Amino acid sequence: MRTYLKTHPWLIFQVDLRLLDYVIWVALGEAQSKCEHISGIPLRPSVARQLHMVYLAKGVLATTAIEGNTLTESQVLQHLEGKLELPPTKEYLSREIDNIIEACDKIATDILVRDPAELSVKKIEAYNKLVLDKLTLDESILPGQIRTFPVGVGGYRAAPAEDCQYLLERLCLWLNEFEIPEDNRIVFGIIKAIIAHIYFVWIHPFGDGNGRTARLIEFQILLEAGIPTPAAHLLSNFYNQTRTEYYRQLDKTSKTKGDISDFIKYAINGYAYELRDQLNIIRMQQWDIVWRNYVHEMFKDQTSEAAIRQRHLALDLSFQTDEPIRMSKIPGISTRMAAAYAKKTRKTMVRDVNKLINMGLMERTKDGIRAKREIILAFLPARKFS
Repeated sequence: MRTYLKTHPWLIFQVDLRLLDYVIWVALGEAQSKCEHISGIPLRPSVARQLHMVYLAKGVLATTAIEGNTLTESQVLQHLEGKLELPPTKEYLSREIDNIIEACDKIATDILVRDPAELSVKKIEAYNKLVLDKLTLDESILPGQIRTFPVGVGGYRAAPAEDCQYLLERLCLWLNEFEIPEDNRIVFGIIKAIIAHIYFVWIHPFGDGNGRTARLIEFQILLEAGIPTPAAHLLSNFYNQTRTEYYRQLDKTSKTKGDISDFIKYAINGYAYELRDQLNIIRMQQWDIVWRNYVHEMFKDQTSEAAIRQRHLALDLSFQTDEPIRMSKIPGISTRMAAAYAKKTRKTMVRDVNKLINMGLMERTKDGIRAKREIILAFLPARKFS
């Protein structure tokens, strides 16, 4: 009898999907729908690149922060842009980031060139080696090699070292045989990714970097399921944002004789929330694009100095704030508005504002004037704008 059967009886390599209640299935359906909306959504290339960088930074930071990396999201973005300078004593923090970026790039490239996505012990060992590459480690820890000593996380004791090779082989076999219906690839891909994550963390087969390796496995499964790259980073981000609950759920689920439905519910609800937030950010970018086009269309063929100034005012006011501002504040909303009105009277400014109000691009409220960007939003619920 293997030791883990006595010490870790919850490692049964089974999941009963009948234990998932309707709330989980509704959240899964929402997640699939939102991933499909995000996939292939039209954005300006510069905006798409920026969003990719932002969510790469979020995901990479989350993957490392939950293991103790202290860089901020803005610092990770600076590092991705080649602008971050760290003292020698903290250079290892950026090295941890680089390792995860390299691993994510490799996973994405492998999937794009149709490398077999099946998991194997060899592939997982390669992930761990990438995670720990060029980091200062204890002598007992060998990157990419299964540990030969006991480890623990908090109060949790990982699976016996002598069983780790066997347990990893069992996990890979189980996951590779996990059936994913073609019509619901994303739904079941998310379930598979969460299952892979929790079981791998329970086994904890390496001396270090287990959490980061688990999230790379999760990332691979999500990409293979057809989830767009920015959305594939969101589970890691959610785990990091709710770190205390994450560890509580891991510990709680290890005491339920293999029933991981509570952890799945925790992860799915969080993932659906993260997707809502991401889709809203993308929607704001699309709103911005359509508004720009609409304003330019309203001034089509108008090339006078006044028309150009009014068009700039409509655009700059809408990008500065959605809140009303006083007339006197208009020159301060942008450099070009300051220049445009530097030698103009207040009467000119009032005339410009009235023109934009008559065109329906602005409105006057008791608190000042504001751009009416909502006029281009179609199919909204029947409600008043606040």
